Amino acid sequence: MIVASINEISKMYAGTWIFQDLSLQIHDKDRLALIGPNGAGKSTFMKCIAGLETIEAGNISYKKDIATGMLDQIPIAEPGSTVEGMLKQSFEEVYEIEKQLKEVTEKMADPDEQHKLEKHFKQFGKLQDKLEELNGYAIDSKIKGVMQGLGLEYLSDHEFSSLSGGEQTKVGLAAILLEEPDLLLLDEPTNHLDMEALDWLEEYIRNYQGAVVIISHDRYFLDAVSTKTVEIDSGVLEQYKGNYSAFVKEKEKRMMLEFQAYQDQQKKIKKMKEAIKRMRDWATRADNPKMHKRARNMERALERMNKIDRPKLERRAADLGFTSAKRSGKDVVLFQQVEKKMEDRVLFSNIDLLVQYQERAAIIGKNGVGKSTFLRMILGEITPEEGEVKIGASVKIGYLSQKGLIGYEGWTVLDAYRDVARVDEGEARYQLSRFLFFGKEVFQKVESLSGGERTRLRLAQMMTENYNLLLLDEPTNHLDIDSREALEEALEGFEGTLLVVSHDRYFLNKLIERTFWIEDGNIRSYIGNYSDAKTKRDQFQN
Repeated sequence: MIVASINEISKMYAGTWIFQDLSLQIHDKDRLALIGPNGAGKSTFMKCIAGLETIEAGNISYKKDIATGMLDQIPIAEPGSTVEGMLKQSFEEVYEIEKQLKEVTEKMADPDEQHKLEKHFKQFGKLQDKLEELNGYAIDSKIKGVMQGLGLEYLSDHEFSSLSGGEQTKVGLAAILLEEPDLLLLDEPTNHLDMEALDWLEEYIRNYQGAVVIISHDRYFLDAVSTKTVEIDSGVLEQYKGNYSAFVKEKEKRMMLEFQAYQDQQKKIKKMKEAIKRMRDWATRADNPKMHKRARNMERALERMNKIDRPKLERRAADLGFTSAKRSGKDVVLFQQVEKKMEDRVLFSNIDLLVQYQERAAIIGKNGVGKSTFLRMILGEITPEEGEVKIGASVKIGYLSQKGLIGYEGWTVLDAYRDVARVDEGEARYQLSRFLFFGKEVFQKVESLSGGERTRLRLAQMMTENYNLLLLDEPTNHLDIDSREALEEALEGFEGTLLVVSHDRYFLNKLIERTFWIEDGNIRSYIGNYSDAKTKRDQFQN
């Protein structure tokens, strides 16, 4: 059954078309991934489906009585609202019925109301039927289950306004999931989720009763949940069956077929042009009007031909590439009996850890266990309460924080880059173009950049210096899929040592050869990538 039909819709902003004539049908039980480069119009397209944006042309029709819900922004809360109170707002009708049931029960027990007992019994029965119809008796356990799944249970009594932006976004995700709309629209739902919450959300979406449309750059997540993939790029919408990995294979196949068709047509055009030229030469020499006419007819046929544009086999992506300094000593980072506290809480204790030259290692675990703290201790920004952190001989560290470039407020992109690169303006602008900063964009202020742009700019700085140890804290945050793949390719060519904190399981599986998993104040080391580590960890726990 079709739950929503999008028919040739067009959207314009400030006199510029975001997209034109896009069509899509969403079916019941679809798990549809909506992908494409940043700026392609994915979020705008989703907002049009949700009815949050108007369209200039086309129409969108929906199944009768459909309920649509979209995760798009931080929810609005009444002053003083707690997290649990925010989530209960989705079930105001249920809680009102429970309130009425309590009032009727009190009246039934009141001696002064005995003459109305039959009336109260009838009202009580109707309220109970209504509560069962709304599945009201399961609401509290449903709220508890979603909060546990997303790692929000410890925040249940916290005031919503006191939460961080990431925490508020997670509460917004919990609220929209609890509403269980027929058409669930999720824009970057995996942001701010740790590994366990990601696993839970994947299972939740796989078992969801309605249709789901997801915008995400998390390729592992898309592989786990999506059954269809829709790509929006350069104003064109293309549909593919299957998850992200199936999309990659099918798209490559389509592109090669398109390129073959383009080449075949180019050969045909070349032959026709050569034939026209020869015929004209012969017609001129023989003074033959009929041959001139035949040449003109062939020329008209060539003009009428539906020309195939040359396919773009590669989309423009950041041109990344790390160089490494002279090699470090064999032992790069050594933790000996390290204990670290955060306020009164012990993050971890008695930690022994060794990272050696050219290892590609990752630190993973739930949010708040101290992963970023690990990196900052290596940098010397934080000291442990007990034990020692040693850095090996000839180690030169390059660090990327979760915020990308920091400390350059008031600077332009160009000046921030030249602060490290030490090259003239022309060369700097050329180098920045490799990181997708073009023309006047290099004069933007750093504070106006998006998260992805800050990351790209910091990576641009890092690639001008010869590091042999890279510490990367959530390096793929805010990057689109093309930029993530460019970063992965650059890191594959890096000859030094890599230590990364990341929730990007696709990235971890592709690059990492050793995994440090922090939980319960301890750290366990596993040989292999994320999937290898998860398998071994699950076997250990069972």
